Amino acid sequence: MTLFSKSSIKITALGIMLIIISVGLLSFSESRDFKLVKNLEVFSNLFRELNYYYVDSPDPEKLIQTGINAMLKTLDPYTVYISEEDLDDFKFTTTGHYGGVGSLIRKTKDYVLITDVYKGFPADISGLKSGDLIMSVDGISIKGKSSSEVSGLLKGLPGSIVEISVSRYGSEEPVSFTLERKEINIPNVPYYGLVGEGVGYIRLSNFRTGSGKEVRKALSDLKNNYGAEAIILDLRGNPGGLLIEAVGVSNLFVPRGEEIVSTRGKIEEYYHNYQAPNQPVAEKIPLAVLVDRGSASAAEIVAGSLQDLDRGIIVGGRTYGKGLVQTTRPLGYNNQLKVTTAKYYIPSGRCIQAVDYSNRNEDGSVGHIPDSLISEFKTRNGRIVYDGGGILPDVEVVPKDAGLITINLYAQDVFFDYSTKFASENPEILPASDFEFSEKDFLAFCDFVVEKDFHYEIRSNAAYESLIKAAKKDNLYENNQEAFLHLKTLLKHDLSACLQSHKEEIIQFLTSEIAGRYYYQAGGIESSLKWDDDIEAAKNVLLNKDKYLSILNPEHADKVLARSN
Repeated sequence: MTLFSKSSIKITALGIMLIIISVGLLSFSESRDFKLVKNLEVFSNLFRELNYYYVDSPDPEKLIQTGINAMLKTLDPYTVYISEEDLDDFKFTTTGHYGGVGSLIRKTKDYVLITDVYKGFPADISGLKSGDLIMSVDGISIKGKSSSEVSGLLKGLPGSIVEISVSRYGSEEPVSFTLERKEINIPNVPYYGLVGEGVGYIRLSNFRTGSGKEVRKALSDLKNNYGAEAIILDLRGNPGGLLIEAVGVSNLFVPRGEEIVSTRGKIEEYYHNYQAPNQPVAEKIPLAVLVDRGSASAAEIVAGSLQDLDRGIIVGGRTYGKGLVQTTRPLGYNNQLKVTTAKYYIPSGRCIQAVDYSNRNEDGSVGHIPDSLISEFKTRNGRIVYDGGGILPDVEVVPKDAGLITINLYAQDVFFDYSTKFASENPEILPASDFEFSEKDFLAFCDFVVEKDFHYEIRSNAAYESLIKAAKKDNLYENNQEAFLHLKTLLKHDLSACLQSHKEEIIQFLTSEIAGRYYYQAGGIESSLKWDDDIEAAKNVLLNKDKYLSILNPEHADKVLARSN
């Protein structure tokens, strides 16, 4: 007699399989939890033994923080520990707000230098200038202190008073200032204006709180008061910021309800679809977005979503390649963990994150990506786009490499120091858009470079030294010394000739730096636009309707081709 039917046998087998799977999952969970508890106990025991038996007296806080940082380094580069001491700086990166005097500083030798002052804030109002060397703050000598230590002394509650003493070019005695600290709110849009007839330009430097509102205001002003009929949105060098602000900026150009970005993580709460919440300000206006390898995160959301929706052309170079979303989690005692909780995906379905962290340039941006790690996607109009890391531009502009002498003049602060001298000797200059660095000015700069005893190592000299070492190892140097000495003479560079051969790019750097001394950050940006190859490339497309539409829509390109035939 048969005890079980075929169907009951199937059900019984299915039940057994479910039990096996459940037990397996439970075992996996228990195994994982056990490993976690075991290793936490080992870590705790290790810390206790070190603290008790180590021959010296280690700093417990430093030990723990070193352990935390080493642990996080095994993950992605954006999951980081934020200590209580660093919390104010972290808040500034997301809000742009802090209590202080409104200046940028950096370390130079034993002291700290003011490199920029923000218009309308205490440092500017009191008369502090770029190039001032801070000697003391509230009577405390700055000598030997780091820029972060000096920044801490300058910051404080709005309404509080701070005394600053500086050494100024052209003044033999220190100059003292009394400032009342204020709430500092650094603008996300440092400059906007026209870069050609009917072509508006907006520089967006960060995606901190309020960036969407600032771009909206600039966009409305350009359309209504400047007569802009096309827009260039500059996201070059923009490191990103708040995801919600990226949605807000994108929404200015796309209809309400349009999906801009989605996030997906391990936990359900980090699954989100972000749609444009408002009516756009400029839904139809021709648009070009400028990007480069410094455009990251939120900047890539904006550029990528507008590309996927065929809403505007992307001009410049490949972007950074950061498609990860971070969330801050409290750790107690005002410490925070900024942890990667999700990846973001733009409308075509692609993720911008570079798959392989090892394929990175020196600045961290995405480098070479193997074809095996790249997949094709399509924009709304059917154009092919790719994932694998960063946004590829529709119109690529290969950046010009600055000459070695120009790089060294910048790195050794020669441009900065000369601009300080120039500003002290010239009370005023023409407006930033009209200011030109004359031939007479350039010759004065060349004299300044010689007076500073400026030196730099050219690549051929380094190669020559390597050649000498190799020749000595091969026993070829002794019998060919005259030839080597002759080669050294040929390789000797003439500083004056090098300055002249790189005159154009040197003048560009100096013009922008000097204009910034008189007209703040906006002036420095405005004066540099006349030499900007990315802007020229964007204008060439925006002002040619057929070319613009042909890039965004393959069908339009076919019609233009048929018409031309």
